[in-house]
Amino acid sequence: MRLLHTMLRVGNLDRSIEFYTNVLGMKELRRADNENYRYTLAFVGYGEEKDTTVLELTYNWDEDSYDHGNAYGHIAIEYDDIYKACEDIRAAGGTISREPGPVKGGTTEIAFVKDPDGYAIELIQKKDDDKF
Repeated sequence: MRLLHTMLRVGNLDRSIEFYTNVLGMKELRRADNENYRYTLAFVGYGEEKDTTVLELTYNWDEDSYDHGNAYGHIAIEYDDIYKACEDIRAAGGTISREPGPVKGGTTEIAFVKDPDGYAIELIQKKDDDKF
């Protein structure tokens, strides 16, 4: 067994794909429209679905925003250099919601960004020892 994908509902599919591909560097892997039920699914990720976990961006044609509630937390992505990643994301128009630095009470270096729909994405500095 393996984790296949995480689904996020998005209010503007083109804007979300732009963010995940051009700002975070993912690839759009596939897209499917369902005209009967008025939605589009787009899958994005850093590798092919057969090898990696990806994001499913669900765009319901008649919705442009969602209430995130208080149960959902964030997506986490490992980076070789979160400081450079934050500079690049900021330069590409992305929003840094927590500047890079050590997590409170620990040594792991993290940062947070927001996607166009306000979902939180944690950037985690890759550690040399491969320990979490």
